Amino acid sequence: MSDFTGEFVRLEVADGVATLRLDRPKMNAISLQVQAEVRAACAEATERDDVRAVVVYGGERLFAAGNDVAEMSEMSYADMVKATRGVSAAATAIADIPKPTVAAVTGYALGGGCELTLACDLRIAADNATFGQPEILLGIIPGAGGTQRLARLIGPSRAKDLIFTGRFVKADEALAIGLVDRVVPAESVYDEALAWAKQFGGAAALALRAAKECIDRGLETDLTTGLGIEQQQFAAVFATEDARTGMSSFLANGPGKAVFEGR
Repeated sequence: MSDFTGEFVRLEVADGVATLRLDRPKMNAISLQVQAEVRAACAEATERDDVRAVVVYGGERLFAAGNDVAEMSEMSYADMVKATRGVSAAATAIADIPKPTVAAVTGYALGGGCELTLACDLRIAADNATFGQPEILLGIIPGAGGTQRLARLIGPSRAKDLIFTGRFVKADEALAIGLVDRVVPAESVYDEALAWAKQFGGAAALALRAAKECIDRGLETDLTTGLGIEQQQFAAVFATEDARTGMSSFLANGPGKAVFEGR
């Protein structure tokens, strides 16, 4: 299967890992077209059995400096009512990939760019990375999950501080408040993200999918309902070949020796 290639977004697949690459010079501004291409790339990454994990990457210089303000400034309320579902859907498409996802962040990840990183399971940032939700400084608010995912990730009071002020957060503070999971030298950020993603090349794909579903859906509800989701998914993975393989391998050879087929 050929990799998805849009004008500004492409999916590059190698060794079980898909890199969803944003490439819209100069600042990777996230236009309506970019959002549509992100959704298409995510759909392909979801469907392809040869993709076991996904790296979301904006390149060596920056991740994405935000939504396309020039495009938005021309839109009326009625225009945005029609467009807003698509604006949010690009980040949601990343969040809905039923495989491990990691953002590799260099330079600026602002506004819509920050929101795309929030949709990933993990965020690895370069030591030169800068995050922020500066929409309030334009007289608007985050519209692609920023008010929701940021609060869930770092807590409501910290999210309110960032969103109310629109201030930028450097990599060290981002790490301290839990906005990113790891800070590495800029020249190695993509390699670190790729190494994290590659460890799932031979993993039990259906169990990973079930675990992600449990965590994500459980966070949306109360503990009792979340435990019910976990119980259902726990029972369901016993229908997989990987469960038989994994348990048989454990009994015969100890942990960590199983070779999974993703079935």
